[in-house]
Amino acid sequence: MVLHDKSAAPYARPPMKDHWGAPDQQEEATVSGTDGGKDGGNDGGGGARVAGLTRRERLRAELERDAKAAARRITAAEGVEGLTVAAVARSVGVTSPALYRYFDGRNGLILAVYDDVMAEFMQVVGGAVERQDPDDISARLHAATRAVLDWSMANPAEFNLLMGAGYPQAAAASAEDIPQAISRELGGMFGQLFTRLWREEGLAHPSDEEIDPALVPQLRTYREVVGLDVPIGVVFLMLTCWRQIYGMLCLAVYRHMSFALNDPVPLFEDMMDRLLGLLGLSRSPRLVL
Repeated sequence: MVLHDKSAAPYARPPMKDHWGAPDQQEEATVSGTDGGKDGGNDGGGGARVAGLTRRERLRAELERDAKAAARRITAAEGVEGLTVAAVARSVGVTSPALYRYFDGRNGLILAVYDDVMAEFMQVVGGAVERQDPDDISARLHAATRAVLDWSMANPAEFNLLMGAGYPQAAAASAEDIPQAISRELGGMFGQLFTRLWREEGLAHPSDEEIDPALVPQLRTYREVVGLDVPIGVVFLMLTCWRQIYGMLCLAVYRHMSFALNDPVPLFEDMMDRLLGLLGLSRSPRLVL
């Protein structure tokens, strides 16, 4: 079951096993507000169509859409802990068993929300990158990182799901997909820029021998998962930057030290200048934020 429109955003988790079944009359009546009477004609398994869909297909699509929207609202309000099949069913006015036709239980709902949030997040970050000069690697790195900060601060509950306190529960919903998703998607986007920086600008990086031997196999695993074709030292620089960025994100989203750092942006921008310097770059005068 594909849980979001792959054509609408760069992120797309591999399709789940299809657990759909034909909706029963009670479910159709609940969604449509009728008892199965005329609504442009009864589809009868292949009759009248609306916008290319049979009535049954349209009702199924509407219920899936409404259930995903309800799951997103519940997650934003109560965290992933409050996301249950029963809560979503109550919100959209159907029985819990009806939702099992569309989602693989609570885990399926978590995956649906995660997919939608990830797609939105990557669309925002990717859009920030594309607004920059294609040849300006500094601007593209800076804009992408600032977009991650701005989105995270504007969407704390969603940040919590993608890479915060709610992440462990989300990861438990899919041992294969979610644990690597943020690295594949966000890491992959940054990895392309680091690859260009290495190939086009000769990015200085530590040799394998200069890196702690205990860390080398971990860096190799990360490189393989993200799909990078760069030396281990470049991967090390990527993660060196990310550990500072992630700390800054948590400080901003969870409002650590807000009694003093009520505006985290100046501290973030100082961090960016230092990280760009680590990569042999400086702040671009052409940066568009």
